[in-house]
Amino acid sequence: MHFAHWLSGVAVRDVVTVPMRSIGHSARAAPAAIAAAVCVLAAALADSGHMAAAQNRLEAEYVASLAGIPIGHGNWVIDIDNDQYAAAASGATTGLMRFFSGARGTSASQGTFNGIQALPTSFAETIDYDRTIDDVRMAMAGGNVKAYSVEPPPPPHPNRIPVSEADRHGVVDPLSAVFIRVAGNGDPVSPQACGRKVAVFDGRVRYDLRSEFRRIEMVRADKGYQGPAVVCSVYFAPISGYVPDRPVIKYLVQLRDAEVWLAPISGTRVLVPFRFSMPTPLGTGVLQATRFVAIQQPPRPSISAK
Repeated sequence: MHFAHWLSGVAVRDVVTVPMRSIGHSARAAPAAIAAAVCVLAAALADSGHMAAAQNRLEAEYVASLAGIPIGHGNWVIDIDNDQYAAAASGATTGLMRFFSGARGTSASQGTFNGIQALPTSFAETIDYDRTIDDVRMAMAGGNVKAYSVEPPPPPHPNRIPVSEADRHGVVDPLSAVFIRVAGNGDPVSPQACGRKVAVFDGRVRYDLRSEFRRIEMVRADKGYQGPAVVCSVYFAPISGYVPDRPVIKYLVQLRDAEVWLAPISGTRVLVPFRFSMPTPLGTGVLQATRFVAIQQPPRPSISAK
């Protein structure tokens, strides 16, 4: 479905999959270069003039808890201007299971919308996991991965299901997968936001996320949004790039109680996660928005306009 970035964060050392490679041209880059790419995009998002006239922005902060005990936080900044989007995430929002295991990270994505479909053009992620840096960078076009790099390369495993060329077509990156654009003119906070299947490639694993409508709930952030959220169940189905007998994969495949609560970005038909919960062997993991502030900005004149 759409809450790919938290679900795909599960035990990065357990599901890391594809060796460094490129498609069409060399995508190999040093970890410092990949980290720099993330920082550049994140810095661009911090500029209110991003995309020349970004008309809608979400600034959100989240607190993660495990079995009711707060264990950390993260944040998002999302800019949407008509059919363009750009997003940067850090901390808990770069992978729920990674975050529960003590990992920290930063990720960034940008792209366009074609109807309700997100079409990313770039994705970069840096995760600090147990004193080791994991880096991913992808260049995409039309739903297809054109080039990507992963550092460090994963160790070989005889039972790993290889990622095929076809597995890198018709996909989105994990961060873009959480943006749910609802068609029509009615209230976007509706069952229509669920009932989807999204093909995701995170640079290592190709998997599907499917959602089903459960209910509508009222939510309230400490600062910002107050109102309805649509609650969807989330189901994970690995396709390739994983080792089938790994316990964490089996656990996610059998999981039936994960939920994502989606709230709207004011001025758009885009919904993003307000809350996410899933059972873990140590108790229920929850990521909850404490700040969910949508900012509508007036269109800016072009440089040539006087």
